[in-house]
Amino acid sequence: MEVSSLWNEWVEEALSKLESLKLLRALRPLYLSNLQQQAGNERISNDGDYEVFDEMQPWDRSSVEVSVSQSTYNQWLLDIPSTGDEIVPGEGLADDKFGTCQQQFKRLLLFSGNDYLGLSSHPEVRKAAAKAAQEYGMGPRGSALICGYTYHHRLLESSLASLKKKEDCLLCPTGFSANMTVMVALGNIASLLAAGNMLLKDEKIAIFSDELNHASLIDGIRLSERQKSVEFFVYKHCDMSHLSALLSSCKMKKKVVVTDSLFSMDGDFAPMVELVELRKKHHFLLVIDDAHGTFVCGKSGGGVAEEFGCERDVDICIGTLSKAVGCQGGFIACSKKWKQFIQSRGRSFIFSTAIPVPIAAAAHASVIVARNEKWRKRALWNRVQDFRDLTGIPITSPIISLVVGSEEKALKASRQLLRSGFHVTAIRPPTVPPNSCRLRIALSAAHTTDDVKKLTAALSNYINFQDIDNNSVNIYSKL
Repeated sequence: MEVSSLWNEWVEEALSKLESLKLLRALRPLYLSNLQQQAGNERISNDGDYEVFDEMQPWDRSSVEVSVSQSTYNQWLLDIPSTGDEIVPGEGLADDKFGTCQQQFKRLLLFSGNDYLGLSSHPEVRKAAAKAAQEYGMGPRGSALICGYTYHHRLLESSLASLKKKEDCLLCPTGFSANMTVMVALGNIASLLAAGNMLLKDEKIAIFSDELNHASLIDGIRLSERQKSVEFFVYKHCDMSHLSALLSSCKMKKKVVVTDSLFSMDGDFAPMVELVELRKKHHFLLVIDDAHGTFVCGKSGGGVAEEFGCERDVDICIGTLSKAVGCQGGFIACSKKWKQFIQSRGRSFIFSTAIPVPIAAAAHASVIVARNEKWRKRALWNRVQDFRDLTGIPITSPIISLVVGSEEKALKASRQLLRSGFHVTAIRPPTVPPNSCRLRIALSAAHTTDDVKKLTAALSNYINFQDIDNNSVNIYSKL
């Protein structure tokens, strides 16, 4: 039997159980007052109403050019913790406006953000947020199941479902909550279908997780595990032999494999083709977190699954609006049945206030702009090629992870870059294991070739590019 058919049966059975218990939850989009006056007006959803551009514009640079106060800069160089108070305007600032007194601020080129396409500063995105805020305020403040779900939310969901080639989509307040929502909902399948009050081992769900998956996936799985509905198996990073062995030895019928599609700290891709082959053999549900792949990968920006030609083999695709979309929020692209189930049993979704209307409007504008301004994705991958050409480091994505080892070395390297005018943060435990501290560099379409040249020139002062371990992208530093 097809993998999707098996899980469809289980989801339908679980939905039937929820219906019998009167626990099914429904979304009911609200039409806000100004929107009701424009009933039938296609202006909101018409791509042609968004002004798009063929090349980088001056405002794009605001997503990669930042300023810090001189006091913050000095504290950073000395590794002194900051309370953040120094960013508050005070005496000495002309007109009490941040950044107007240039001698008190240090300009930096940002290589630490996740705004891969530079869309956070796009005029149409800003205009959509401002217009929605002026017309509707922040919208009805409540959870999506109470009163927080509007036409703007539904419009955004539809555009994301289309992008991911899925039947439907469910918005969440953050990408973290989207991952938590899916993992907890999965555990509920087992509880609902159990024959008795006590779950038997073969009634539980076996979840297989890559050891380097995002913390939100791990926390969600652990929460389900505590509810006694899930057994949790960790496989070695991208090791399909290890995963295959674990799957073969597992006698539980309901299996789920969950993985990041593009790993946020290492910049490598999940082996999607091999995962699909294992899915056909072991009939597991395939769930991917495409946070860093959405609009970055694939011909139409559909993500890593599109890049590897396996969109139909991914059952549930989780994503975020806070990276390449340049806004805020999370989403779950899936079938209509899965959406109905997740919105009925995903606690992080049910008990969270929906994203504000201006954010939903801005994110929808960003999706439209990303789809039309195709030069942005090309520019991003050109910067990846620039970095490869200039350093010889065989990076495969806009996420560049340069492992330097100890915390002291990572902090020293970050401070060296700061002196050269670059904002590159040292990544330390608990985000990464001890002695694998690193510089995490993130490229953007708003960067130029000259930006990358300057960065690599600064890096070359204390990193031997030729001493690269092709498998782990470790470096031997001169620090």
